[in-house]
Amino acid sequence: MRLPPAILGSTEEVLREILRFTAPADVTLSRYFKDHQRLGSRERGVVAEAVYAVLRNKTFFTEFGGTGGTPSMRRLALLGLAETVGIDALSGLHEDETEFLNRMQQIDRSLLPPLAQANMPQWLFDKLVAQFGEPEAKELSAVLNTPAPLDLRVNSIKANRDEVIAKLAEAPIAAEPTPYSPLGLRIKKKPALQNLPLFKEGAIEVQDEGSQVLAQILAARRGEMVVDFCAGAGGKTLALGATMRNTGRLYAFDVSEKRLSKLKPRLARSGLSNVHPVLIAHERDAKIKRLAGKIDRVLVDAPCSGLGTLRRNPDVKWRQPETAVAEMQEKQASILDGAARLLKGGGRLVYATCSLLNEENDVIVEQFLASHPDFELVPMSKVLAEQKIDLEMDQYLKLLPHKHNTDGFFAAVLERKPMAAKKPKAEATDAAADE
Repeated sequence: MRLPPAILGSTEEVLREILRFTAPADVTLSRYFKDHQRLGSRERGVVAEAVYAVLRNKTFFTEFGGTGGTPSMRRLALLGLAETVGIDALSGLHEDETEFLNRMQQIDRSLLPPLAQANMPQWLFDKLVAQFGEPEAKELSAVLNTPAPLDLRVNSIKANRDEVIAKLAEAPIAAEPTPYSPLGLRIKKKPALQNLPLFKEGAIEVQDEGSQVLAQILAARRGEMVVDFCAGAGGKTLALGATMRNTGRLYAFDVSEKRLSKLKPRLARSGLSNVHPVLIAHERDAKIKRLAGKIDRVLVDAPCSGLGTLRRNPDVKWRQPETAVAEMQEKQASILDGAARLLKGGGRLVYATCSLLNEENDVIVEQFLASHPDFELVPMSKVLAEQKIDLEMDQYLKLLPHKHNTDGFFAAVLERKPMAAKKPKAEATDAAADE
């Protein structure tokens, strides 16, 4: 089935805006579709996938798609569409454009230089090579340049996984259990879930399996006081609330009112009543200080470069300059320090990012432990065994798209040592006299 010629025009138009990199690609696409409601859901899907194909393959398309220079926006749009729907689905092409697309498809990409294969900025590819070695960096880059699967989390307050699989099959939508999360489902295609009764009733939420695992390793229990320190739109918050079986008190902190507002409709669907969204100004907010030393568990999904999510957000690698990583490090250290003050003795904190880079992960945790002798690292191997999660890890959780088919995630479990009981004053005075 051939696409109408207008699809090419729409792809070219929105691509021109997105490649300015002034805003996230998904935000620009949403705004464009809102302004162009003549496009049906299928057409919107084709345009979006073509745009993401260009973002994933930008280096290759730019270097080999030009005629003696940078390719025109029309050529980039054609390459994106050919990548996603195939040349035969395109209509209204000039003869030389068809020849050009056929020629591009005949290039053996495995023979290209490593950077052209990776489709990344030089600085990022260099960091991955330094961290993983070139063979694994190439393997990781190749997977990062493919679309991510669609993962769901079953809301255990409302349903179990087998029930949801059966109901999705009636839609008909084929879903299979994820290997690591006991509540996860993976869907190969991308159906319109928001129209399903399961979604409307809050029995399912869209959430990457790696993100689900982060909620699991916090191991929040019934009746505890728990904080999701950087809650955002609340995907992990909802998972934690269900783990707590809707008991205790779960605070969802965030500095963005807009992000927290996205949590409200999801919270209403979920059936949870133990979640308390709280807008904070910064990690030293008075609202945080009031809870210092009172919290059982804290999840810190810290702001980061987001490089672990490139399968979903391929524009991130082009929008992030190398200097952003160093800026993130300072913020991450400050947030971790602020969040740690909440914990009572014996309490646990999970520090996590969706970054692949050691600078935002291991380095931050090691610096924290060096300056906080009242905290110790709990080996991830021990935590995963406690939670019966079938993953082989050492000190930290390191989920990688090419190994685990999740987004890239890092996590460390930090435990506050039990507070030493203070001696009565008289006893302390006697002890001093004995010395």
